[in-house]
Amino acid sequence: MEKKRIYLSSPTMHGEEQEFVKEAFDTNWVAPLGPNVNAFEQEMAQYAGISHASALSAGTAAIHLALRLLGVGQGDVVFVPSLTFSASCNPVVYENAVPVFIDSERDTWNMSPEALEKAYEKYPDAKAVILVHLYGTPAKLDEIREICDRRGTVLIEDAAESVGSFYKGKHTGTFGKLGIFSFNGNKIITTSGGGMLVSEDKELIDKSRFLATQARDPARHYQHSQIGYNYRMSNIVAGIGRGQLLHLEEHKKRKKEIYAQYKEAFADIPGISMNPLNTDGDANCWLSCMTIAEGCSVTPDMVMDALEKENIECRPIWKPMHLQPVFGDCDFITVQEQGSVAEDIFNRGFCLPSDIKNTAEDMERIIRIVRSFFLS
Repeated sequence: MEKKRIYLSSPTMHGEEQEFVKEAFDTNWVAPLGPNVNAFEQEMAQYAGISHASALSAGTAAIHLALRLLGVGQGDVVFVPSLTFSASCNPVVYENAVPVFIDSERDTWNMSPEALEKAYEKYPDAKAVILVHLYGTPAKLDEIREICDRRGTVLIEDAAESVGSFYKGKHTGTFGKLGIFSFNGNKIITTSGGGMLVSEDKELIDKSRFLATQARDPARHYQHSQIGYNYRMSNIVAGIGRGQLLHLEEHKKRKKEIYAQYKEAFADIPGISMNPLNTDGDANCWLSCMTIAEGCSVTPDMVMDALEKENIECRPIWKPMHLQPVFGDCDFITVQEQGSVAEDIFNRGFCLPSDIKNTAEDMERIIRIVRSFFLS
């Protein structure tokens, strides 16, 4: 008999989601936009402590609109961390701009302020910085923001993985000119698919809504003076988000418990380290990750293969963007004399199952398999 499937991070539904969706059906608000969209924007903005939000079809759409709104275009240099998912940088290429990848630092695995400083020596006129809070851990925001301010460069925060994470009491995604949230199916709360663009600048958010609804001019007939997109969130999807948001703190609490359980379970094994958390932040611990010490006879592939053989889903660390074939011609900035921090984390790490529905038996099963490689 096949063993129970344990997921990396699957959606967890409750009941309120269905009520909001039912209301949309009952009132025939099944088309894009509607009361759930308006309310979800307001409720998410209130939770994050920011003034304005625009609900969109995906976090990627939010990044794309952020770049458009800030005038990033042909040939402009945009600094992006290398250790991230490709959605963080693909929109840079949509606008024919040039992504320049920045190495990580070891304290949080996020963009290295030191490497960012070095990047400015080579590209002093960079147009924007996209900062990612990897796996829900806040980056070194004070240092990164100071550099951006001093250089006169606009900061965009990709908080796709860090909904519910705070840095010095302030929600991630609210430090830059524009911030991005994602509600993809594997995120800490989900709308099945969807995202949000947030800002203190009302004019930018209003413009984002205009662009996201095909940039239709305020005329009786269909008139368009600029290129637009079909990026707005639907009223059905927003209803799911509203129900999920009611349980965000509950999800976050469980994610943190999972991280703490792994950390304690592997504390006596010198070859294992958990992904570091920013001591100035409150991470949502979206995914718990581990690295294996260099020179150890055990490799991430060996452990992942063993877990997958037992019907347990796991995942490699994001493959750095500077190693991706599609970005082979892009520059990469590191302060390492040899190799890079991002590449080292990728080579030695992987993501552990972090599903909030994991039972005590599920966790014991995962931990037992991992430990077996080191304490045989």
